[in-house]
Amino acid sequence: MHCLILKNGDMMEYNFVTVWYIEAPLEAVCEAIYLSQNWPQWWHNVERVEEITPGNVRGVGSVRRYTWRGRLPYRLTFDIRVIYFAPLTAIEGIASGDVEGRGRWSFTTDGDITVVRYEWQVRTTPVWMNLLAVFARPFIKWNHNGVMQQGGEALARRLNARLVEIAHL
Repeated sequence: MHCLILKNGDMMEYNFVTVWYIEAPLEAVCEAIYLSQNWPQWWHNVERVEEITPGNVRGVGSVRRYTWRGRLPYRLTFDIRVIYFAPLTAIEGIASGDVEGRGRWSFTTDGDITVVRYEWQVRTTPVWMNLLAVFARPFIKWNHNGVMQQGGEALARRLNARLVEIAHL
């Protein structure tokens, strides 16, 4: 994870990369990630997903509002607008709200293993988070990694699959 203070000093920028290696069919993994409105059913860190705008038939242009909680005692709520979707390959969106930036899910296979890579490049917008960010950096990383760890484990359970490994790059 990289963290830096932007020139205006108002927001902190974070770049996280998490990779899940799941022994499950690519199609099943992609479908579970693509159908994010179902995440609260299996990923306990996702409290709510609300559809704001449906988008086109492939979901591009759709906007969903997500409310997340992690190990630390705060919640984040932000909207994701899908800007790119390639079936069985990638989903990308732009975030706005408590965080602003970009998230990208990409999918590949290695034999029977589906490799899920999530890249999250965001800036925090709440004043309290930005005031504490320099001191809280290790805790924010720990919190994010915990949410992603739980997500990989939960996805494997949902698919009745084996989680081979999780890497936080």
